[in-house]
Order: sequence, then structure tokens, then C-alpha cells
Amino acid sequence: MPQLNPTPWLAIFVFSWFVFLTIVPPKVMAHRFPNEPTLLSAEKPVTEPWTWPWY
Repeated sequence: MPQLNPTPWLAIFVFSWFVFLTIVPPKVMAHRFPNEPTLLSAEKPVTEPWTWPWY
């Protein structure tokens, strides 16, 4: 059974993890959103109670 021969599959496994851990993370971390979120003010807005028409 050639599927159980670990020689080529181990090399493919190690190389793929090497790619995932060295090349992919810097590309993902370099991604920037076009609209950065703005900070909201600390004071809470004044809300009015809602008058229910059936109550």
C-alpha cells in the first residue's frame, strides 16, 4: 500500500506547514481595512422613553 509510505507525505506535510507559518501570516497581518473604526465618546446619549400607543 503506497499510502502508508510516509516518505513523500511527511515532506509535503512539513513543507505545507512551513509555508503556512512563514509566508501566510505576514500577508494576513499586513491587511488593512479601508475604513478604520473611530472612537466613540465616553458620554452616553440622552434617550427619551418610548411612549407606547396601546398602553
